Amino acid sequence: MQVIYENADSEHPAHACAVTIGAFDGVHLGHRAVIAQLRQHARQHDLATAVVTFDRHPASVVRPESAPLLLTDLEQKLELLETCDVDYVYVVHFDNQRSSESAADFVKRVLIDALDTKYVSVGTDFHFGKDRAGNVEMLSAMGELSGFSVFGHQLIGEDGRPSHNSVSSTRIRAALRAGDLPAATTMLGRLHEVRGIVGHGDGRARDLGYRTANVMIGDEICLPADGIYAGWYIGIDGQRRPCAISLGRRPTFYEDAKRSLLEAHLIDFDGDLYGQSAHVQFEYRLRDEMKFDSIDALIEQMGRDVNQCRELLSNN
Repeated sequence: MQVIYENADSEHPAHACAVTIGAFDGVHLGHRAVIAQLRQHARQHDLATAVVTFDRHPASVVRPESAPLLLTDLEQKLELLETCDVDYVYVVHFDNQRSSESAADFVKRVLIDALDTKYVSVGTDFHFGKDRAGNVEMLSAMGELSGFSVFGHQLIGEDGRPSHNSVSSTRIRAALRAGDLPAATTMLGRLHEVRGIVGHGDGRARDLGYRTANVMIGDEICLPADGIYAGWYIGIDGQRRPCAISLGRRPTFYEDAKRSLLEAHLIDFDGDLYGQSAHVQFEYRLRDEMKFDSIDALIEQMGRDVNQCRELLSNN
């Protein structure tokens, strides 16, 4: 897969393309079904496949006060798209100037001039360009004049078929916020993963006998509901290690913490992780976050949590 960054010195595809366009946040089952259909059409018509996406969610520029939290940052999104077996990803730099671009100018600049597009596959509810004026009908009209066809696909359900109850990034975020990890995992087609840098905490976990990696997650990233989870920690060595995850505001110690903290206790591991990048994957939700009457009660529960995580993850 070749990644082409807009305004960079990357060469444009030498082959005409079948293209799909979107934020592709999460690269979930619905996205994968659309890309699979795109690949099938491309093979039948001797076209390269290209995904057009954005270096940030367009809503973060157009309506930052209500922009959704992200399921994936750009790096992870590109990694996931690479597993979809596409030839090109064209990354549009989205800023205030780009948000004012007309739909027609976007089509000419990206689809016609950059990608030599012969086929476009987008959802029937797809809108783009200034004031969201572009849609499937507008794309089809431009395609008739410019030599590309347009397919408006129905929204896809969890079984990969058209459905009114479709898989969407919005539904996945809602499931995560509600603590419904199985629903989020099913729609993603994988475990929800967040990424960050291991920072220094207040040292309480070590004093309690359970050393943790405090993974600093960006404010723009969607986290599951506060609680205790069993999951996986992937460090810079690439090894996937089982861990017990505490996500929350630690009410036993703090009355009014401003934000949730992600702490991962790596089971049967002891090493220095400070300053290193970390990927944390959520597999099972054990329980809600709790406030304990005593430190001893908290330590006893932590021991039960770690043992449960070890048991749950031992067969994976």
